[in-house]
Amino acid sequence: MRKPGIIGVAIAILFGVGYYFFNQLGGNNPIEISLIEENPETLSGKTFRGTPQDKKLEQIFRAIETQQSLHPGSKIHTIYFIEPAGKLDTMEVFVGLNLPFALGDLESKSFAESRYLLAKVKANKWVMPGPNKVKSELENYAQMKNLTLSGTFIDKIIGESEVHVIAPIK
Repeated sequence: MRKPGIIGVAIAILFGVGYYFFNQLGGNNPIEISLIEENPETLSGKTFRGTPQDKKLEQIFRAIETQQSLHPGSKIHTIYFIEPAGKLDTMEVFVGLNLPFALGDLESKSFAESRYLLAKVKANKWVMPGPNKVKSELENYAQMKNLTLSGTFIDKIIGESEVHVIAPIK
């Protein structure tokens, strides 16, 4: 009879320690959503269509990272038009920087919307909420405020533990 009690206490301790570290890494941080009364920034970058394992995707990210190093203050943005469900599924993603004009062989993406919702997500990458949760939170917020989203969600990578998600409003 002592073994089940000891095992129960051990499991409770492991759960408590796991929850403590989850919390310390930002797993319970709220998603901060605000309404911004301006156009989303113009982006310059490249669109990739293929599978997530394709070397060309890695090359595009490296090219954009190189451009970022040449433009201090710029941030990498991604827009997933088609998100892959698995490693071999087709995806379509735009990878770019917040630059007002396209450089070299980069394409420009501008947005006609004059307002957007901004979701700030701050947590360690291991416990950061997934894109579907952030999208759901933005959609719920828009519904509460009687706003209609355009359906485009732009991820702005601020740092390893912070991402902003921009959702233009129609």
